[in-house]
Amino acid sequence: MQNQITEMIHHMANSQEQMANIIEAKRHVIVHLSSLNHQVSTVDPNLGEIQSLMEHSLLITKSVTSYLNSLADLEDALAENMTCVMKEMGDQAADE
Repeated sequence: MQNQITEMIHHMANSQEQMANIIEAKRHVIVHLSSLNHQVSTVDPNLGEIQSLMEHSLLITKSVTSYLNSLADLEDALAENMTCVMKEMGDQAADE
């Protein structure tokens, strides 16, 4: 039983590490997009239509929101997995 719990924890750790890697990659994209957004002049952008500028800003906002949702999903997964592990550890301690 202990080996199964250890293997389960190992697999959960690996999957969470992969999720963290994906979120880290998203973070780099978001940081880059945000820095580009800050470089746009607010005085007289002279970028053509304001509609185009607004659409790009909306896309950046959606990307940031997606990144934050990914972080929340990772946190939920960690909490759910730790709940299972703690329950299993508590059951095992009660059996001994």
